[in-house]
Amino acid sequence: MQVQARYGEPIARGEVTVLFRRWKRCQVVAGHTYRTAAGRLDVTTVTAIDPATIADADAHRAGVADADAVRAELRGEEAHPTYRIEVRAAVGPDARAALAADATLTDDEVAEIDRRLDRLDRASAHGAWTTATLDLVAARPATLAAELAASVGRERDPFKLDVRKLKNLGLTESLRVGYRLSPRGRAYRARTSRAR
Repeated sequence: MQVQARYGEPIARGEVTVLFRRWKRCQVVAGHTYRTAAGRLDVTTVTAIDPATIADADAHRAGVADADAVRAELRGEEAHPTYRIEVRAAVGPDARAALAADATLTDDEVAEIDRRLDRLDRASAHGAWTTATLDLVAARPATLAAELAASVGRERDPFKLDVRKLKNLGLTESLRVGYRLSPRGRAYRARTSRAR
């Protein structure tokens, strides 16, 4: 789910508690936590609604002036369902950040990361990429994703998606600009016997 970064503080303060989205298929599930540009958000309720029923009070809960402004901001085809999504800032540490900070890897954990990276390489339509991407991030931390992608002849968005897969394994961390290897990523690279 995409939520602009400018909503991060209002959501954290409890001023924005509702989002409206028009999707062909609902893209969130109540009870799940999502990472967005506005931070980690818990989705508490998802309801399909008729946009004509949006009230000004709900528009204010969405950080918008009035119901007409909410309807004007809805993207997507009008025939698609509109969803009213209640959210709150997620509390507690991000499990992915805690994993990234853990540099004490056992032999079994190294072998499991090896296995998962091998699987990502085999599933890729553009060939093996995991080791080269880890090496690139290690060599060029805090570099724009577009520059990193171009340096290996790739498009930015698919490259970013691949780096996110490494981040899900705790191997990389996002910076304000670009990425770096996490403590876990550095420890893994020092221990793995996967070919470079």
